[in-house]
Amino acid sequence: MTEKITTITPLVYGKMVNAAAARLSANAENINKLNVFPVPDGDTGTNMALSMASGAEYERASQDQSVGLLSKATAKGLLMGARGNSGVILSQIFRGMATAMADKETLSARDMADALMEAAKVAYKSVMKPTEGTILTVIRMAATEADQAASAGDDLPTLMTKVKEAAQKALDSTPDLLPVLKEVGVVDSGGQGLVMVLSAFTDVVLGTFDDKNLTTPDNAELDQMVSKLHAGAQADESLNPEDIKYGYCTEIMVDLAEGTTWDHKFDYDTFYNFIADKGDSLLVINDDDVVKVHVHTEDPGTIIHWGTEFGSLRKVKVDNMRDQQQAVIDRQEEEKQEERAEAKPKKAPKLAVFAVASGKGIEKLFDSLGVYQVITGGQTMNPSTKDFVDAITASGAEQAIILPNNSNIFLAADQAKEVAGVPVSVIKSRSIQQGLTAMLGYNPDATLLDNEQDMTAELDTVVSGAVTQAVRETTLKGHDIKKGDWLGMKDGEIVVVGKKLAETAKSLLEQMCDDDSEIVTIISGEGAKPKDEKALEEAVSEIDDDLEIEVHDGGQALYPFLLSVE
Repeated sequence: MTEKITTITPLVYGKMVNAAAARLSANAENINKLNVFPVPDGDTGTNMALSMASGAEYERASQDQSVGLLSKATAKGLLMGARGNSGVILSQIFRGMATAMADKETLSARDMADALMEAAKVAYKSVMKPTEGTILTVIRMAATEADQAASAGDDLPTLMTKVKEAAQKALDSTPDLLPVLKEVGVVDSGGQGLVMVLSAFTDVVLGTFDDKNLTTPDNAELDQMVSKLHAGAQADESLNPEDIKYGYCTEIMVDLAEGTTWDHKFDYDTFYNFIADKGDSLLVINDDDVVKVHVHTEDPGTIIHWGTEFGSLRKVKVDNMRDQQQAVIDRQEEEKQEERAEAKPKKAPKLAVFAVASGKGIEKLFDSLGVYQVITGGQTMNPSTKDFVDAITASGAEQAIILPNNSNIFLAADQAKEVAGVPVSVIKSRSIQQGLTAMLGYNPDATLLDNEQDMTAELDTVVSGAVTQAVRETTLKGHDIKKGDWLGMKDGEIVVVGKKLAETAKSLLEQMCDDDSEIVTIISGEGAKPKDEKALEEAVSEIDDDLEIEVHDGGQALYPFLLSVE
């Protein structure tokens, strides 16, 4: 532990920013779980962590020697890395702070209070319709407390302690301000992310921040951690399978002090250190009853045997990563051949449309309708402001149109519009279906303004539906939802909860269609089986045999069916 800090120097400021980034990164999955909807794409924590990481990267790269200039670099990094509405609002909070810090070499308690006050002001202005019970409430109440503390003559450690407490109090109040939060039993996820940032700031000032302060995920999060670990180290054709040092991905779960084989009382360090010598990519998580292990090793048998010395094996899973790597190489080569076959030179367009989507089939649909480039993302990974700006710049287009296809991408797209350097229109499409329909109003020979008006007018001509599985239990708007239930969503609202995919999709379609419906489009994704597709087509005929049906293979993850009715 170090001494408390009474003045924020450039060095201290850098520690504060990087501590905030570390804490958000460590707690991203915990924040994601606060998503009101129990769907597998709650990503507020991921968006805020990636946005803050970009801000910290810009701060570390800056050679400036004043807090004012470092805060400007941080704000720029957050702006360019901002993902999702929560990430954009976080970037605006730091933009407000940078404005107040602009001419400061160092910061006093009063300076910090002024910075937080300006942060709240800018954050509220950045949202067209500010809503209380969100991250905005947290920054406002924290800033107000800071202002009062500074006026009372409190020193910096005292002020920041009060800021941290006020932020937590504001977060705790969010369910009372937003009824949907109270109904589901969670606090606001964006507000939780900001509490993490302000608590990290405070811990640095108090001299109590270190890696051990980071929240450790519990047992239930191991699978998510493993998935992220693997996703972050995706194999590619540059890696020879024979060059993999540890070839077996090994996972075990052990019921401690159970069974006939155990003769060791569990000690975390002893257990961990033995396995650490046998491989890499090690995760060991335990509570009083269970220990879970993930490790890449050459000797899975030893790992399994080690587990039996502490209890009874409940789960064992071993994958040959060399075989998996070869499969990846083969698949990537096939994809490259397809891309070469489909590749066609693109000259710099006068007007280019950029749509956000994922899934090979959906990308092809947008391409067929005249979209210049699909930016990968959407439900599970929101593009950053920089992603949009880079794509527009690389195209050489004189003008651009962005189809976000997700309301959580609106603010990042709006930020890109401000900094892209060419005229940009953002069509506020809330779903893939709306984005595809908007393209029916696109005319490459028309003006940017005419396209914006015509494409926007198309948005209300389609009803969007989606089917996915619940990732946790909750009660929402009268629906008692269990983990694994199928959820049918109409224009973003859960209207059907079912036990079977086809039946849920059919019930959803029935609610989407009316007497004026003419066309039903079914976009199948991962997890949709041919029998489910057939059942849906039959359901359309049962609803109205005059309805026209279109079926496409979208290839999207997490959502076996995207449906549209026009």
